[in-house]
Amino acid sequence: MKQSVILTIHGHVQGVGFRYFVTQKAENIGISGFVKNNMNGTVYIEAEGQSEELELFIKSCKQGPSHAWVEKVDVQYCPVQDFRGFERK
Repeated sequence: MKQSVILTIHGHVQGVGFRYFVTQKAENIGISGFVKNNMNGTVYIEAEGQSEELELFIKSCKQGPSHAWVEKVDVQYCPVQDFRGFERK
């Protein structure tokens, strides 16, 4: 079943390749959506895919790349928007 989530990643997550990491994971797993930096230092992600792949993607986001430090991840389920591909903004 296709699901959609909004993730807000808190911690040391900007300037460490987090958006690149997220984009690579999304493309490898088959997740669509986008990632962008927020002005407040968090990373914002809208992602959708099959529930099993989406859970794997969320788990990857909670770990992040090696130079990041993820303090917490807010997960909010939302209506599917049928994104095409995954974009880094």
